Amino acid sequence: MSRKRKPLPLLENVEIEAVAAEGKCVAHVNDMVVFVPFVVPGDIVNLQVTKKRHSYCEAIVERFISFSNKRIEPKCTHFGVCGGCKWQNLPYVEQLKAKQQQVLDQLTRIGKIELPEITHILGSEKTEEYRNKLEFGCSNKRWYTKEELAELPEGVGLSQGAIGFHIPGAFDKIYPIEKCHLMDDFCNKVRNAIRDYSFENDIQFYDIRAQHGLLRDIMFRNSNTGEWMVLVQFKFEEAGDEQKAIDLLQFISDKFPEITSLLYVDNQKGNDTFNDLPITLFKGNDHIFEFMEGLRFKVGPKSFYQTNTDQAYHLYSIARKFANLTGKELVYDLYTGTGTIANFVAKEAHKVIGIEYVPEAIEDAKINSQINNIENTLFYAGDMKDILTKEFIDEHGHPDVIITDPPRAGMHTDVVNVILSARPNRIVYVSCNPATQARDLTLLDEDYKVVAVQPVDMFPHTPHVENVVLLETRI
Repeated sequence: MSRKRKPLPLLENVEIEAVAAEGKCVAHVNDMVVFVPFVVPGDIVNLQVTKKRHSYCEAIVERFISFSNKRIEPKCTHFGVCGGCKWQNLPYVEQLKAKQQQVLDQLTRIGKIELPEITHILGSEKTEEYRNKLEFGCSNKRWYTKEELAELPEGVGLSQGAIGFHIPGAFDKIYPIEKCHLMDDFCNKVRNAIRDYSFENDIQFYDIRAQHGLLRDIMFRNSNTGEWMVLVQFKFEEAGDEQKAIDLLQFISDKFPEITSLLYVDNQKGNDTFNDLPITLFKGNDHIFEFMEGLRFKVGPKSFYQTNTDQAYHLYSIARKFANLTGKELVYDLYTGTGTIANFVAKEAHKVIGIEYVPEAIEDAKINSQINNIENTLFYAGDMKDILTKEFIDEHGHPDVIITDPPRAGMHTDVVNVILSARPNRIVYVSCNPATQARDLTLLDEDYKVVAVQPVDMFPHTPHVENVVLLETRI
C-alpha cells in the first residue's frame, strides 16, 4: 500500500519580506524559506503551500490580510494569469532596486571576486510598449481561470481556440490575450483581427499534443523607422489548407496596409522554431530597418536584435565607452548576432571581427556594414568554440579588446580559455544573465580584474536584467 501524503500546510499572517529570484518574493516562517509569486514586500497574507522541500517551500496566496503600501495597481487585465510582467504590482523604482541587488548578489555570491562599486542601474524611459518583438502562440485548447470556468454557460465546450501566451506549467494551453501592453497597440489590433477572422472562417487552431491544426504562431516585429513585420506560422496538412492560409494573409494585408513585411512559414516540426525553415514573402520586404546613431540595421525574421530598441542604444553606448577605443584597436565581437555592436563601435576601432553561430545573422551583419559604408569589419559564422581558436587568432591578429555578449548560458569554457590565451587589454562582457556572467568572471579572475559594473534594465516589470562588466588585464 502506498503511504498517504500529508496535506500541505496553510501558513497564516505571513509578512512578505523582500523580492527574490524569478519574479517571486520571499518570507520566512520559523526556519522555512517561503517563495511566493504576485506579492510585494509588506503584504500580510495567508499562504497555501504548494511544494515543500527540506529548507524551503513554494506557496500561493490563499487570502490577503493587508496590502503593502508599496503595492500599486497592475495596468494589465491579464496580470497574474498569462505568466509575464510579474512585477506590475511593484513600483518601477522598487523594481530597479531589486535588479540592482540581484546583480550585486549574483556577482558576489557566485563570482566571489573583488568588485568595484556597482554603478546605479540605468532604468528604461519606457515601461510600456517598449518591446520591438513579440510572439503569440495559437492553440485549440484555451486556458480558463477558475472564475472564467464558473461563469461559463451550461453546455458550452472548453475546446475554444485561443491566441496568446503559454500558461506556465501547461505547455499545450494558451491564455487568450485581448490587450498586451508590451508592444505598440497595433499588434493587439492585428492579433485580435486574425483571431476573429479565424473563428468566422473555421480555421483550425493548432493542437500541440496531437501536432495537428493550421494556425500555429504569430510573430510581430516593429522598428523605430515605423515599419512592421508580421510572420504567421502554419502547418499545411489537408487539401485547401494552403488556400485558407493565403486568404488569411490577404485579409491581413488588406485590413492593415501599415504592415511593410508580411511573411509566412509552413512548419511541419514538433516545435515553433523556424530558423531552419524557408520563409515565404507574401507582401512587402523580407526585412525591416532599425535606426541607431546614424546607422541603419537590417532586421529579418530570423535576426537577433535587442528587443528594447531605446535601451539597446544605451546598452551599446556603455559597451563602447568601456571599450575605450582610440581608432587603433583590433576588436573581437563575440556572439555578434546581426553585427549591431560590431558596426556600432567600428568607427572608433581599426578593425572589428564578429563571430556568430547563426549564418543568416552573419549575412545580415555583412549587409549592415555595407549599407552603412563600414569597411573595417569581418564576420564569421560558426560555433564560437570551434571558430575562436588559437589558429584563428594567429591568422587574424591578437585582439586589443574583446566584446562578448553570449546567450543566457554564458560562455563555453573553451571560449574562456581562448580569451585568456589571446590576452586582450580589455574585455567588455555584456550579459543577460548575471549568474552565468559571475561564473565566467571567476574563470577570468586570475588574469583580469573587474574595474566597472553597469546594470541596465531592458525589461521593465520582469525580473530580467542586463549587466555590462569591464575587465582589465592584471599585468
